[in-house]
Amino acid sequence: MKKVLIIILIASSAVYGQSPYGSMPLAHTYSIVTIDKNTGEMGVAVQSHWFSVGTIVTWGEAGVGVVATQSFVNPTFGPDGLKLLKEGKSAQRSC
Repeated sequence: MKKVLIIILIASSAVYGQSPYGSMPLAHTYSIVTIDKNTGEMGVAVQSHWFSVGTIVTWGEAGVGVVATQSFVNPTFGPDGLKLLKEGKSAQRSC
């Protein structure tokens, strides 16, 4: 399996009413994902005006990658993104 170094996964809808997750709370958020190419260490951070979004926005797995989901947060997006990376999909194909 190809080693994935970095991923930014953004899941969002343009309009709240068009979201299949319309009953879920909004999370106005931005994230940063980074890697140290010398050590292979990865990191992900999130900022939001909603409290405690870090528990549902940031995801990571050693040897696979890191994922940040946001906007209309669906807690399954993180594990699903990591699964796609584990299956060898590129960061772009995992979105």
